[in-house]
Amino acid sequence: MPCGCRSAQEEYTRVQREVDRGQFDAALSETDAALLKHQNKNDFWTWKYRILKARILVSRTQYEEALRVLDYPLSSSLAQTEIGEQRKVYQGMAHRSGQQFLEAEKDFEEAERIAQSLPAGFRCQIFIAKADLQVDEKRYADAEASYKQALALARQEKLALLEANALANLGRLATSQERFDQAIDINESALQLSKNLGTQGSAAIILGNIAWSYLELGDFDSALDRFKESAKAAEESGLPVQSAYWFTGVANTYIALRDYKSAEALSISTLKNARTLNNAQTITECLNTLAEIALRTNRLDEAQKYNDEALEWEQKGLDHFGTLESLLLSGRIETDRRHFEIAERLFQQVLESPNADTPLKWQAQAYLAEMHDQQGKSDAAEKEYQKAIGTIEAARSAVNRDDLRLSFLSGGIEFYDGYIDFLIRRGRSSDALKVADLSRARTQAERLSSDGSIFSVQASNIKPQQLAQRLNSTLLFYWLGYKNSYLWVITPSKITTISIPAESEIDSLVKPYREAAAKSKDIFATDSTTGQKLYEMLVQPAKKLIPIDSRVILFPDGKLYGLNFETLIVSDPQPHFWIEDVTLTTASSLSLLADSVAKRTSNDKRLLLVGDTVAEGTSFPSLPQAADEIQKVAHYFSASDRTILRGAEATPTAYLRSNPGEFSYLHFVTHGTASRTRPLESAVVLSKEVGGDSYKLYARDIVTHRLKADLVTISACNGSGTRSYSGEGMVGLSWAFLRAGAHNVIGALWEVSDVSTPLLMNDLYAGLAAGKDPAAALRDAKLALLHSRDVYRKPFYWAPFQLYSGS
Repeated sequence: MPCGCRSAQEEYTRVQREVDRGQFDAALSETDAALLKHQNKNDFWTWKYRILKARILVSRTQYEEALRVLDYPLSSSLAQTEIGEQRKVYQGMAHRSGQQFLEAEKDFEEAERIAQSLPAGFRCQIFIAKADLQVDEKRYADAEASYKQALALARQEKLALLEANALANLGRLATSQERFDQAIDINESALQLSKNLGTQGSAAIILGNIAWSYLELGDFDSALDRFKESAKAAEESGLPVQSAYWFTGVANTYIALRDYKSAEALSISTLKNARTLNNAQTITECLNTLAEIALRTNRLDEAQKYNDEALEWEQKGLDHFGTLESLLLSGRIETDRRHFEIAERLFQQVLESPNADTPLKWQAQAYLAEMHDQQGKSDAAEKEYQKAIGTIEAARSAVNRDDLRLSFLSGGIEFYDGYIDFLIRRGRSSDALKVADLSRARTQAERLSSDGSIFSVQASNIKPQQLAQRLNSTLLFYWLGYKNSYLWVITPSKITTISIPAESEIDSLVKPYREAAAKSKDIFATDSTTGQKLYEMLVQPAKKLIPIDSRVILFPDGKLYGLNFETLIVSDPQPHFWIEDVTLTTASSLSLLADSVAKRTSNDKRLLLVGDTVAEGTSFPSLPQAADEIQKVAHYFSASDRTILRGAEATPTAYLRSNPGEFSYLHFVTHGTASRTRPLESAVVLSKEVGGDSYKLYARDIVTHRLKADLVTISACNGSGTRSYSGEGMVGLSWAFLRAGAHNVIGALWEVSDVSTPLLMNDLYAGLAAGKDPAAALRDAKLALLHSRDVYRKPFYWAPFQLYSGS
């Protein structure tokens, strides 16, 4: 380095730090000012600022401008120094950004040759740059080796920025390899490191990559939040191209949530912005998104227009990444135009491509099925539907974490929906029921068996009518579809399939009705019309098959998991709640219920009673009636048959060490929390551990300790959870105890009353002591409140508690 340049070095370092922190607008302005000072010079500092400007432009995906900045002759004295090496690195990055991969490879090879005589940081940077290119070229094994070399070198040399960069790109690689759960874990670590270093630009990109993994996993709420965060952070960092790209992620998430109006408005504005920025990848992504929306909203000509333009960009070689998506859209358009030969060729082209990711494959298979169906080729259609579902299930099984596997089916449930419609139209309603049940309780069924192997009941040969006979019940199995919804009514003598309104029509009534009950409204007086409409939609069509005073087992779907059917209002012979006609239980799948029934229940009547905990701050104050409820419940068990953990003794560790798997009854009297975004973070609130800060028994810990309890009762708020997942239902504490092995669980759909709950629980256990089963005992306890002459008649007091069966 030339001597006598201390002030120049200090000034350059200051601007470089702005770039490191993602303050690109300010850094670009100062870099341009510095270059103006060194105009027409070919010296060390001129090239330092040229390279810094190229770095900013590459970060902004302005690759042509970056190449122009570096397109100056380099003196022989600088060519073999860090200047020559960095010039080649950023030329390679610019060529990669422009999807000119061969040119990028040559640049990196030259940069790597020069870097052999330079400090370790330069080699580390090249490892990362090469690996980024290898990911784009889908050379994943090479990319992983390069990233790991970079990460090891960065840690060895304590190069924190490069460590964060390598880690973030390992996360991107995991996403590209469809290891979405692993990608989230790696990216979260990289995000924390980037935040600690104050590198907002890097953090914006990491947030976007995390969002993409959540979208692929079907966790649309988390994806939407992270995409919005990343787009905002990129915009604030002066990265307009990245901001626009992440807004396409927001739009795609809106599509997944079926909010087509928001998706279209955002895509149109983002496309306009992308055209101004002249970024081909974002332009084609917007065009494909708009084509998707047009197809879903039956605007075929508009879909064709957007698709044609996307293909034009791609055929010019301006974007390679969206090509397969555009081909898939073309196939769907040709199918709708009944050009079946062309459509089939396009779908096969997607399937045969080595670059097709798994979601594109199952979509191509499902759309092939729809095409064959339109042609009247039923056998070919069914074959493709089965392939699509097999591809979805294989991808889902590759996700290792329960919390991430839960949401996976949200991204593929529409193809189950298509297959079920196909089978119903062909008069194969029993087969359609089997397919519907196949999608249910997948994660709940995948629990550890006694020998440690993964246990799944989904493959068993379930006979629904025999199950109804054995349980002496009518089974109501619901499927809520985008276009068509169905109810299977299963009795010991027959299976009847009934068409009911589409999901959107049912959902529009369920949400306000549930909220009214949870807000302690007298819904019988204020919302009876809604209650009657829901009854007419969901139960009335099956009324003749359900005897009065009989047992009914519900298999809900979608938002129906959050509805207590007992509160539906029957209009004749005079208006009343449906609980007065039947005894209701909720289950998640026929397979799990059949498995539960097949297992022998122990005659042991031992109770583990936990509660009346020490208050933990203002968030979880003491429950005034907890001691009374514990006394009431304990009264029904002899001293030798009950174990009570209360007060300071009621800690998470004490529960886990009490051998909960040895008890037939577990009862919790305490606060409960329900996490919407992370349901396995839902928790039973207990007393703080001695010498520690932990006081929550999390759902994630509950599922790892096997149970054989006949009944677990969670006498706490929101024990059922607050979010329903496609195929899994409501996931929270009740789900966790069922997955741990409990046969029945009582949990609450909303906040519960401190005053009425001890009364209900006393009557529940009185019924159990009298020999009633949990469903009958709970119903009678609820009816006692309903038939009282005071405020307890409101569903708020008796309806939150539901009985879930089938583990």
